[in-house]
Amino acid sequence: MPSAVQQDPGPARMRRSLGVKDGVAIAASSTAATTSIGIGMGTLAAYTGRQTPALLLLAFLPILGIALSYARLNRTEPNCGSGYTWVGRSIGPWPGFLTGWVVLVGNVIFMAYTGAVTGSVVLQFLNKLGLHSIWGLPLDPSSTGISTAVGLVALVIVTVTAITGVHAATRLQMWLLVFEYTVLLLFCGYALFTGDQPFSLSWLNPFEISSPQALAQGMVLAVFFYWGWDAAFSVNEETRSATDAARGGLIALVAMLGLFLIGALAFQRVMSTGELIHNGPQALTFLGSQLAPEPWASLPLAALMCSAFASLQSSVIPTARGALAMARDRTLGPVWQRVHPRYGSPAVGTLLIMALAALLAVLAVGIPKLNEMILTAVNSIGLTVALYYGLTALACAVRFRHSLRDGAVRALRDVVVPAVSALALFGLGGYLVWDYATMSDHFEASPDNGWFMLLLPTLFILLGLATAAWAKWVRRAPYFRTGQGTDAESVSLPMDANAAPLPTPSEG
Repeated sequence: MPSAVQQDPGPARMRRSLGVKDGVAIAASSTAATTSIGIGMGTLAAYTGRQTPALLLLAFLPILGIALSYARLNRTEPNCGSGYTWVGRSIGPWPGFLTGWVVLVGNVIFMAYTGAVTGSVVLQFLNKLGLHSIWGLPLDPSSTGISTAVGLVALVIVTVTAITGVHAATRLQMWLLVFEYTVLLLFCGYALFTGDQPFSLSWLNPFEISSPQALAQGMVLAVFFYWGWDAAFSVNEETRSATDAARGGLIALVAMLGLFLIGALAFQRVMSTGELIHNGPQALTFLGSQLAPEPWASLPLAALMCSAFASLQSSVIPTARGALAMARDRTLGPVWQRVHPRYGSPAVGTLLIMALAALLAVLAVGIPKLNEMILTAVNSIGLTVALYYGLTALACAVRFRHSLRDGAVRALRDVVVPAVSALALFGLGGYLVWDYATMSDHFEASPDNGWFMLLLPTLFILLGLATAAWAKWVRRAPYFRTGQGTDAESVSLPMDANAAPLPTPSEG
């Protein structure tokens, strides 16, 4: 009987088996509305007080412009590299590489810290079940070390499911989404009608936010809340149609707006600003305890746990595919483009992403409080997210600038809205860079130290530039000559020699 090595499976390809529903599942899971609502509303309230709903509405406007830019670019050039490919072709290879780089690094950091959040939520759930220690080891949800250890186990589990196929992963995510959103809507909907905090129209007025600094910091955090909807575009080479990825991302984004507003209003109907800030990452658990007796009060915590797991898994998927697109252009090493012949997923890259996130999570244990760790990560990632979103929208405006001659509607859609959205995010990021640089007179590894908050994104960008220089002058990547990403169908991807061949359509 011939061995797998003797068989010729042909070029390894990522299969086009996904539809709009799968794109929605990936984008919604990556955005992780339940997690953002459950652990992030207190952080937003610390900056914007009772105007958190207004801030979420305001932040949605540039993000919608970015999403429309993604959809327009994706119709022209579907590529799992998305912003990395589009910015490289339209603006230049150096900003294009930085776009791909900050997505890669940002997702790794997000996974590292979300792993700790997932561990904390699991420990909270175990405490609810009456389990407070194992073999004399206290299961303390506020302990960074214990939360990280549990989160590493969760990270391994979601990595295995991501490797075995994105289609199976999206089916799991869809069921998790149905459960968590049902619970979230039931509890938040009930809170809207029964909360004892009086509703005020000022909650929807962004002009009542206390200061420009609070508005800018809150906007970056809100952008971070919405971050993840673009994960649908990372699997556009695996969708049956390029428009499916765009529909999935846009549907998920609009759904996130609705959930964020309902969650923000519900929390403020039940909790004062002080209570919301005090409860912090456990605000959703507190909400459940205020609205229902046990065991029903634990349902929001179970939903939060599902959301954290789904968010981890959906972060692995786009990160590995973005690295695959970069490796096809030789801007990253060839190991990142190894596609598993059986599962059709970038298996080796997925494992590497998991390993890097795990290493970072272990190193982050040095920050003693979980709340501080979360805030440090959000502040760092928020600036880089604003950078790559802005670059991608600018790429849309540059590429389709000829639409200025094709009528007002096309000019507005293809050029004006993307350009305004890009400038809004660039302006926001620039203001915060200035604010961080002037808010402190010394360096300290603390989430409220401006120099420290600037150090992390600066290191990301400098490391990205160094990697780009290596790719340009040592690897001699063609991307830096043309700025064009490699088309998925123009290259045969390497695969493991000992792996089984791809199943035929009748088998798959």
